[in-house]
Amino acid sequence: MRSSALLLRALRGSGLASCAAEDAAHKVMPALARAASTSAAATARPAASWASRAASAFGAAAALAGLTTVAAADHEAEHGLDSGAWPWSHSGLLDSYDHASIRRGYQVYKQVCAACHSMQYIHFRDLVGVAYTEEEAKAMAAEEEIMDGPNDEGEMFERPGRLSDPLPAPYANEQAARYANGGAYPPDLSLICAARPNGTNYVFSLLLGYKEPPAGISVREGLHYNPYFPGGAIAMPRMLADGGVEYDDGTPSSSSQQSKDVSTFLAWAAAPEHDERKLVGVKALTVIGIMWCFALYQKRLKWAPLKSRRVVVDVVN
Repeated sequence: MRSSALLLRALRGSGLASCAAEDAAHKVMPALARAASTSAAATARPAASWASRAASAFGAAAALAGLTTVAAADHEAEHGLDSGAWPWSHSGLLDSYDHASIRRGYQVYKQVCAACHSMQYIHFRDLVGVAYTEEEAKAMAAEEEIMDGPNDEGEMFERPGRLSDPLPAPYANEQAARYANGGAYPPDLSLICAARPNGTNYVFSLLLGYKEPPAGISVREGLHYNPYFPGGAIAMPRMLADGGVEYDDGTPSSSSQQSKDVSTFLAWAAAPEHDERKLVGVKALTVIGIMWCFALYQKRLKWAPLKSRRVVVDVVN
């Protein structure tokens, strides 16, 4: 009973634990007590009946199931709600990225996300042939003022961007980023889909998962409730709104459409070789299949006379 009370206090002490976990704990504690008392009685009386032994086993199983429920709820509070699996256009074995979605996703990143998040591993040249032509990428790069230098006089200077430049970062360093965001550090998004479990689904669900905290959950000032974020409290407010981005191709920019497009763009940023890797895999499997057929034919051609011949041993001579 003492360990049960400690478990209940620990669950209550976590401000981010869900009410479901606490309710499950209240249901589990009596079951634990009954299981413990039944086990003690069974030990004191070795000649207990079969019915009491069965009741003891059932109580222990129920307590174990309750603890599993509590552990699952605690895991959800600590690591975030499971984001599930969405039917992405590139998730199939032979499917490739939706490049129109990548282009729209870059627009969402540039107009919404780039105000706080950097993408230091993506350069303007990476967009060529994927979402933009070389001329379009050059024009976008030239719109940016890049700090360069030092020059011959030892001074830093600004110049128009080039294809070889990375996408510009919103802050000069981490300290400036934290100061501008109340102590929270906006992570770099170049590899976010590879760095998070179930990355693309996680990003999509997180962007649309903002809601009011349920009863019993308190979120301190400056944070926002999002069950998909580990811990449930995130410093970034909801950023996507219907019509918040105007797409070049005229696609209606609902919040779900923007989330889908920017998630596709971030998935491409984390694995730009995705399409080429699948293409090489198909070519390799095709060649292996053809070579296997030739090997099978060659094996039958060479071994057929050896396996079909008859060996006669003349024991007389």
